[in-house]
Amino acid sequence: MSPVVTMHCDIYKSSKKDEMYLYIARPNHTDNDEQADPLEVVPDAIKIAFGRATFVMNLELSETRKLARVNVLHVLDSLHTKGFFIQMPPEGLINPNAVEPEGLRGA
Repeated sequence: MSPVVTMHCDIYKSSKKDEMYLYIARPNHTDNDEQADPLEVVPDAIKIAFGRATFVMNLELSETRKLARVNVLHVLDSLHTKGFFIQMPPEGLINPNAVEPEGLRGA
């Protein structure tokens, strides 16, 4: 039987879209390095689309943990390969009458 893979991550919510979350891998979470920017692994284009990231919680993920809206295996794979995972809003929750974020109008 193979060992259970675990990964610590920080979860942030988007200031631009309700129900959009960013998971950031924190393999050295116990080091408490407050100087490091945990969002440095996220490409600038994604940061701009995501808006201001507000910390929600720290979470330990494992292959056996259930998540409400996403497959934990997809999250773990993205955390291991990219260092982050974006959870998009569920279909139907995006307000079609919402004001578009600056810079995305007419795109």
